[in-house]
Amino acid sequence: MAAKNDHIALLLRRIPESPGVYQYFDKDGQIIYVGKAKNLHRRVNSYFNKDHQSSKTRQLVAHIADIKYVVVESEQDAFLLENNLIKQYQPHYNILLKDGKSYPSICITKEAYPRIFKTRTINKKAGEYYGPYSFGYTVDLVLELIHKLYPIRTCNMPLSAESIEKKKVRVCLKYHLKNCCGICEGYQKEAYQGWIEAARKLIKGDALDLERQLEEEMSMKSAEMKYEEAADIKRKIELLEQFKSKTIITNSVARDVDVFGFDEQNDRVYISMLHVHNGSIVQGQTIEYRRKMEEEKEELLAMGMIELRHQLGSSTKDVIVPFIPEVFDETLHVYIATSGDRKKLLDLAMQNVRQYKMDRLKQEDKLNPEQRGVRILTELQEMMGLPTLPRWIDCFDNSNIQGTSAVAGCVVYRMAKPSKSDYKRFEIKTVDGADDYGSMREVVRRRYQHLIDEGGQLPDLIIADGGIGQMHAIREAVEDMLGLRIPIAGLKKNDKHRTQTLLYGFPPAEISMPVTSEVFRLLTGIQDEVHRFAITYHKKKRSKAQIHSQLDDIQGVGEATKQKILTRFGSVKRARTAKEEEWIELLGKRRGSMIYEQIKAQISL
Repeated sequence: MAAKNDHIALLLRRIPESPGVYQYFDKDGQIIYVGKAKNLHRRVNSYFNKDHQSSKTRQLVAHIADIKYVVVESEQDAFLLENNLIKQYQPHYNILLKDGKSYPSICITKEAYPRIFKTRTINKKAGEYYGPYSFGYTVDLVLELIHKLYPIRTCNMPLSAESIEKKKVRVCLKYHLKNCCGICEGYQKEAYQGWIEAARKLIKGDALDLERQLEEEMSMKSAEMKYEEAADIKRKIELLEQFKSKTIITNSVARDVDVFGFDEQNDRVYISMLHVHNGSIVQGQTIEYRRKMEEEKEELLAMGMIELRHQLGSSTKDVIVPFIPEVFDETLHVYIATSGDRKKLLDLAMQNVRQYKMDRLKQEDKLNPEQRGVRILTELQEMMGLPTLPRWIDCFDNSNIQGTSAVAGCVVYRMAKPSKSDYKRFEIKTVDGADDYGSMREVVRRRYQHLIDEGGQLPDLIIADGGIGQMHAIREAVEDMLGLRIPIAGLKKNDKHRTQTLLYGFPPAEISMPVTSEVFRLLTGIQDEVHRFAITYHKKKRSKAQIHSQLDDIQGVGEATKQKILTRFGSVKRARTAKEEEWIELLGKRRGSMIYEQIKAQISL
């Protein structure tokens, strides 16, 4: 160990104060981390001369057995070299690139008479590929337009000049429907390659050039008085106009631009790129990174920009970003869009990356249902700063009307899902009147005293379906009465009695949550569930109390007679308004008249 420390100390003294890239190796000579720095000496020494809060950083330092570095001219060069080394060696402690390879592309086959179709499989020997497209509908839209404009074949027949000459293949129904030119029998061979070239332009985003070309052809046909051919070209121009109205994003700025969206979820980072050419989105791709250390979002965006522009082969000089990346090519024009066409494009990129994130999470949730609960609870734990993952959550709510039939309910959530077999109902026993705080103290004390007496586990988090007052009542029961230490939160509501803010700590601090977040939906669901559970019990208890007070206290009415009365009249309220004749008809003259008189006496009180 001492030899290792001496070796590292010697290396640390030698490292120059220059921009460059450093590499950490373990005892087996494997690269475990690659980093970049404006000042190599200062950056590398910082790993060894201070205490690190992150456990991952401490583990990394503990495994470093050797250090190598490469000095470069600029920070930009260091960034590019770091990116290449990470991709080449995939070091254990560096971010992990997870490439999204499920997006479709458009293929133009390398055949004598090519086909054009959508595919997710890339075989560059078989064809040329355009894409990928993050919006599937864009591919369908382009292909639909191509086949409306040009009768290009869609069959899989292996066509060659020889097979056409020998009439080995016959035209099919699509030819007779005028959806194919009949190239298999040699029809319109001269025009076919021109159609393919026009389709290639359209795929590349040159819809405007293609439209101008068609307009020139239409003028020529009209001048030559070939009106049917001119009308056919006009139809194609109209189809192009319809296509442009669906795909062109901007008419002034941002004719050729790369647009980047950014989103993150715990240790995952998602970066998308839309490549816009002549105002149309012609390519799109999204990649996912897994954080291994504490990489900042500015650094990750810079790496994502380089990776995506390389994947899509973009050399566009204008880029739109949600925030300034850590490092970027100084020849680029970088815009943070706040309004206008650029903002529309940025919003589209952000929408795209969020959709990709949701799709990925949904896919993983299907493969591992418990993973969703862990993910949501981890986010809640980090948001609140809880000591442990809140696998078990209790939530309490009171219900009464002016202090009558006072009850409370406790719903239990385990791994972010309701555990209905663990729900508890409470009748308020020691509190008189409408004292919500006193009722809360009673039921919370009873709930956890019972768990203590049984030697059972306690929840990881207690939530009050209310604000600061309810939180203090729970705290008095949990900490002052029972001497327990359990995190306590509250749900502050808005004027419409809906969850607005999460409260935590003493004094309680507000923790805001996006209404679209999974944590917000979980807490809203818990609030709705505990309210439903408590109010249902309250209604049942109140209804039972009403029936008891108005029928069970009448002389001559037992359980069988009560059921007979309710069956006949439908409710206590209806029975109290019934005439004496109806009672006599139901119970006989003597009993019917006696009960009728007692009900009249109750009403007059």
